[in-house]
Amino acid sequence: MFDLHRLRLLRELKHRGTLAAVAAALSYSPSAVSQQLSQLESEVGVPLLEPVGRRVRLTQQAEILVTHTEAVLERLERAEAEIATSLTELTGTLRIASFQTAALALVPPALTLLRDIHPRLRVHVTQMEPERALPALLARDFDLVIAEEYPGNPNPRPAELEQEDLCRDPLRLAHPRAAVTGATAETAAAGTVARLRALAEHPWVLEPEGTAARHWAMTLCRNADFEPDVRFESTDLLLHLRLVEQGHAAALLPDLVWDGRAATVPLQQLPYGQRARRLFTAIRRGRGRHPAVRACRQALRQAAHAPGPPSLT
Repeated sequence: MFDLHRLRLLRELKHRGTLAAVAAALSYSPSAVSQQLSQLESEVGVPLLEPVGRRVRLTQQAEILVTHTEAVLERLERAEAEIATSLTELTGTLRIASFQTAALALVPPALTLLRDIHPRLRVHVTQMEPERALPALLARDFDLVIAEEYPGNPNPRPAELEQEDLCRDPLRLAHPRAAVTGATAETAAAGTVARLRALAEHPWVLEPEGTAARHWAMTLCRNADFEPDVRFESTDLLLHLRLVEQGHAAALLPDLVWDGRAATVPLQQLPYGQRARRLFTAIRRGRGRHPAVRACRQALRQAAHAPGPPSLT
């Protein structure tokens, strides 16, 4: 019989990559983690780690063991969910990660609903971009992640995670009023691609390189036959909005940034097929029946349908 704690450490090493990262996440010393994994190797009777430069990687036999460990942990998740369901009152802690605009517009009203219905449920919220939050969910740092998917840029769907659609969040072209003033009447009345192209010489603010939002935005502009002049980069969409309001940049903003308020800058519709991002919640497989997860998803769905979209100008 293999020790489950040591199996968890091996699984952590697969998801976190280094002994130091496992040690930091679990408040151990790297030497203690290494010692536990050495004992697991003795239990299994085959090498589980092999050196690669100054790091280690899992052997084929270790990968097999991690696959079975995932299945065991999934069953334990289901057992925890069934026990929680059998209780008359929802308690415990639910750890959520959310990207910025969902954290601003959806999480607070959802927390209010959860507090009113389940006052003894403790909710921890961390603002984190999906590129980091989803791997952290696999590593068991969170119980639920609110994430996004941009048009034409489908996310990987690891078998260990379950996704559930939350809502569709419209995306719009936002630009300073001066940019419209300088355009011709023909351009203003033209199609969506022409409106994008009319801002080819204007400064832009986009999210940083390597993000799904940046990849989508660059593809959108290139399909309109121009390379955007990206002078500002930030994951903070409130900064994007402020730069547009002050006349410094054009941007691509989701409706959630308004949180139901009226738009403060001119907004234009994007080309067909590029007009909304998909918002979804992700959990580890086997966690979907947990009453805290179900209650949180229900509260988020209610919050997602509350804000009204800003008007186009």
